[in-house]
Amino acid sequence: MEQVRSYFEKNVKITEKDWQIFSSKLSKHTFPKKHIILNAGQTEKYLSFIESGVIRFFIPSKLQDLTFTFAFENNFVSAYDSFLTKQPATYSIETLTETTIWRLSFDDLQIVYNETQIGNTIGRKAAEELFLKKSKRELSFLTQTAEERYLNLFTEQPNLLKRIPLKYIASYIGITPQALSRIRKRIY
Repeated sequence: MEQVRSYFEKNVKITEKDWQIFSSKLSKHTFPKKHIILNAGQTEKYLSFIESGVIRFFIPSKLQDLTFTFAFENNFVSAYDSFLTKQPATYSIETLTETTIWRLSFDDLQIVYNETQIGNTIGRKAAEELFLKKSKRELSFLTQTAEERYLNLFTEQPNLLKRIPLKYIASYIGITPQALSRIRKRIY
């Protein structure tokens, strides 16, 4: 739970009273590797903070799932569109490693907003982080080659190869595993 507090206190000071209200609404959950946190068709009920682990977002398919993002330690994770609209998600969320998260329900987030001085700032920071990751991902597909996306992924997350199967990385950067193999041969 201290990781959550440290994350926020990088940008804003949280009073002890506000922290007590906020932290009382958090619940800790640990999931095994390859655990589906949210299935497509379910409605997201939580905004979560990853204490440890790696999570992938994907669109399930009979032929081959389409991985479209990853989330790592010290980041927020949520099917945020579903969380906000209370509509079913069109994608699934799965752990790729054993993962520990701190969850906050939609209703509890509303309480934090209403009962604390810092609540709106906390919500805004989480929303901004999720938005910036999504924007960066979209722009990378418009402005970068698959090789550049691959290299950037490892600049941002150097331990990625040890933690994420190559088939998911290939899907994430928008290429086949065979094309990723050719890129890796050129680079290494």
